[in-house]
Amino acid sequence: MPIADYHAHSNYSDGRFLWSMARAADAAGFEALGFADHCTVSDREGPRRTRARMGYNLDRTYERRREAIDAFGERFDLSLYDAVEMDYDPRDEAEIGAFLADADFDYAVGSVHYLDGVNVHFESHFAAKSEAERRDLVTQYVDELVALVDSGLFDVAAHPDLLERNPAFRGLLSHDDYVRVAEAFRDSPTVPEINAGRVLDDYGDVHPTGEFLDVLLDHDVSVTLGTDSHAPDELEPRAQELMRVADEYGIDPVHVV
Repeated sequence: MPIADYHAHSNYSDGRFLWSMARAADAAGFEALGFADHCTVSDREGPRRTRARMGYNLDRTYERRREAIDAFGERFDLSLYDAVEMDYDPRDEAEIGAFLADADFDYAVGSVHYLDGVNVHFESHFAAKSEAERRDLVTQYVDELVALVDSGLFDVAAHPDLLERNPAFRGLLSHDDYVRVAEAFRDSPTVPEINAGRVLDDYGDVHPTGEFLDVLLDHDVSVTLGTDSHAPDELEPRAQELMRVADEYGIDPVHVV
């Protein structure tokens, strides 16, 4: 079954050239590739600094990227989608909603990337905290993920157990946390993804974990697929792992568009 990958990045955030990503997906036989570049629209000081440091300017460049996607769509034998991966914080819902309504992407992916004002990938920051403090942050993460799902702003929720990438948080999400998130997805049109963003790296597995995926499926939650690729050579092997997991669990992935 050809893969539809709804979560890839390009040079419009922190990935490689858009054309090189599209060419690699086409060569690998993808049915579709969605460019969901990172975007932050919060007016708060911390996110504004992050946006400046990381160069996440899709809020200003999405029309230019859309022009490129339309042009490359005529060159390759696959569907190319114009999407966004939006940093979510409940305090920013008004700004996010206004931007998404104005930009009118093919679909929107939402992500919780920050806790305590810091990207959840930064192990040293969180490892220095006590276990009780880290558990409180896990609860905050779940609260924000559920709020993301309940907001109605997003078609897809990215890597719903992103904390697992950080050894300081690994294993702290509980079965009750999984059930709470699954119940939110069950009652929402927002779909979680199986994300392959770390299968080739030290984490070596997809998101969500097997236990979490079992809970989602037990609650009749549909899922979609996203390689979370940032480079052309990541697309095919990550897609193969996604298809292996889908086959193992008997999953027919949702087509978002």
